[in-house]
Amino acid sequence: MSACVPTRTDELPRKTRKGHRPRQTRGDGPPSGGGQPRFRIAGSDLSASVAVFLIALPLSLGIALATGAPLQAGLVAAAVGGIVAGRFGGAPLQVSGPAAGLTVVTADLIQQYGWRVTCAITVLAGFAQLGLAALRVARSALAVSPAIVHGMLAGIGVTIALAQLHIVLGGTPQSSAIDNVRALPAQLAQLQPAAISVSALTVAVVLAWPRIPGAAGRIVRTIPAALAAVGAATTLAVVAALHLPRVDLPSWSSHALPALPDGPVLGVIAAVLTITLVGSVESLLSAVAVDKLLAGRKEPDIRIPRADLDRELAGQGAANVVSGALGGLPITGVAVRSSANVSAGAVSRHSTMLHGLWIVLAALLLVPVLDLIPLAALAALVMVVGVQMVSITHMRTVRRNREMLVYAVTLASVVLTGVLEGVIIGVAVAVAVALHRLTRTRITEEEHEGIHRVRVRGQLTFLAVPRLSRALNHVPAGAECVVELDGSFMDHAAYEALHDWQSSHVRQGGTVEFTGRAGGRISEPASETHGCCRPWTPWRNHHCEDRVQRTDTHQLADGLSSFQRDTAPLVRDELARLEREGQRPSQLFLTCSDSRLVTSMITASGPGDLFTVRNMGNLVPLPGAENRDDSVAAAIEYAIDVLQVGSITICGHSGCSAMEALLTTPPGGAQTPWKRWLRHGRPSLERMRSRHRSWARIAGRLPTDAIEQLCLTNVVQQLDHLRAHDSVARRLAEGTLELHGMYFHGGEAQAYLLASSDEHTFDAVFTRVAPASSALVKAQA
Repeated sequence: MSACVPTRTDELPRKTRKGHRPRQTRGDGPPSGGGQPRFRIAGSDLSASVAVFLIALPLSLGIALATGAPLQAGLVAAAVGGIVAGRFGGAPLQVSGPAAGLTVVTADLIQQYGWRVTCAITVLAGFAQLGLAALRVARSALAVSPAIVHGMLAGIGVTIALAQLHIVLGGTPQSSAIDNVRALPAQLAQLQPAAISVSALTVAVVLAWPRIPGAAGRIVRTIPAALAAVGAATTLAVVAALHLPRVDLPSWSSHALPALPDGPVLGVIAAVLTITLVGSVESLLSAVAVDKLLAGRKEPDIRIPRADLDRELAGQGAANVVSGALGGLPITGVAVRSSANVSAGAVSRHSTMLHGLWIVLAALLLVPVLDLIPLAALAALVMVVGVQMVSITHMRTVRRNREMLVYAVTLASVVLTGVLEGVIIGVAVAVAVALHRLTRTRITEEEHEGIHRVRVRGQLTFLAVPRLSRALNHVPAGAECVVELDGSFMDHAAYEALHDWQSSHVRQGGTVEFTGRAGGRISEPASETHGCCRPWTPWRNHHCEDRVQRTDTHQLADGLSSFQRDTAPLVRDELARLEREGQRPSQLFLTCSDSRLVTSMITASGPGDLFTVRNMGNLVPLPGAENRDDSVAAAIEYAIDVLQVGSITICGHSGCSAMEALLTTPPGGAQTPWKRWLRHGRPSLERMRSRHRSWARIAGRLPTDAIEQLCLTNVVQQLDHLRAHDSVARRLAEGTLELHGMYFHGGEAQAYLLASSDEHTFDAVFTRVAPASSALVKAQA
């Protein structure tokens, strides 16, 4: 079910205590002020930095090995990425360093220009990023089709996996993916048992570590899988005295620094642009993904700002300048490390900077330990990362959005031609696909009860004129014809073709009516509201036609007709399934009858999701002969005992007419059905006027007026009435039913959930429902 109604108690915000002001932080450091919370937040950064360091250390060495660069170059890049990009970047919790996404590009540059010139190219790419940041064009990088980005990463992953597979088998990788495939049979004929055993252990630990069940799994998962895998492989190599190539970190005094490029100028420019493009896009997409992760983190007391993408691009540029100048690999934002940083509870950029400091200390103090690591273990680790970059989730998303052609072409082009060339080919294919969709037009002609209907779906351009003419010529002379145009553009050639055919058909005694998608005549003036044909707008804005002389019955009939044409074909199969299997809603949703409250829209629910009860004022009459209302009680009993719902939500709303009537209608007088119904809301009015209760709070503020206060109080009171019903009380005692309160503010289009109801502090506290966010998916290491 897709709805904003909570289904678990632990999803509700924690209770707010009276007199306690939540602390805040801006993501640049712990909040100011003394006391224990400051040390708790600083401790969160410290523990998160250690977790990220344990992931970054083996991966940085593995990526350096995969590129063919000196191994210490990976440590330099990791340290600079943490300290420089962490300090000056615009995404406080993003972790930067050497990434798998730049492995293929860097390896090609080292092979073509040598390591020292590659360092200089990294410096130039950093300056290019600084220039782009100054132009404030970071947001434009997000315009790249996700299919191109995912295809590029998948192509890089395939290339990495093929190259590292040779090291895993005990051999040496070739210069390209095709060469690696060709050399694979010969490599399989010369297997090295020691290398294979170490690599197999590494892969097994990496894959199995996150899947260890039970309490033991929770304990061991505090150690990153990458570190555990490399540690296990190193232990095996040392204990078994295996003769394998190992990490060899030379003295820092012999560390290579950049040299001026001496190759063709155009080649150097292309190399700089490639690193700039790939590094910038990966960093910015990772920063946006981190924002989505933070939006879903349940820590309301801590506020971390959204990423400033231009500042983040500048931070990446500064880090690449420093890394290249110090002889390090190119740097980009790394999704896996950033995700680990957020998951570990980091609250400021201090965690990222501390992880860089730990890398520096490890490079200075742990060289004897690092020299024990077999290269095969690092190669196996990077190979797994490469395979994981070919994400099945990304493939499904791309396929669902009909972008699989762009994805597949980009992937294949990156593998066969290189990253820059592959991206260019992918962009060209994406543009071609977009142009095809813009110009693709579907034209159908059918006859029903003597009326011929020609439907045109899509933009009507000169390319579609031949097919349009064929369809129009199928209409017999003198027949009644309706031409339905569903598109936003018609060029001159198409207009002339339609106009000429219309004139000819009318001369032959026929009739022609042009309509838009919702059936309104195109010749009629536009609606004063300029409403689009959007199903969630009112009738007066839903149809693309004027509002003159439209009866209520006609509006309803038009709405039904639009449903039958546009929506029924989409939901028919699902409704048929529900008809066969019966309804199984998980929620009882009790709300007001107000026409402005569209439950399926605000809960994003569909057929079969909610069992809905609506009445004036979202009231729940108390059980008993005097107050009983069998219609509401019967619905509650049926939902609990027959449908076995697990949750009941009472939803009030702003501007409720029933609550206004409670406040303004004096007691007594003629007892009309309306007045008799309102008596079920009198306890809410008495609760609000009680001197022993404080007014409700909504998102940290007081209600704007007495009507809003009564609307909020009524939600809490009706929940109390609900608990008085025997079936509800029984299920609550069994622990199989949850009750929730909700308030929808129509003017804000904002939902609020009842977070607490405390007799000693506020009568009720309603908290804002944040927009939904998707989790960060693994794109790289």
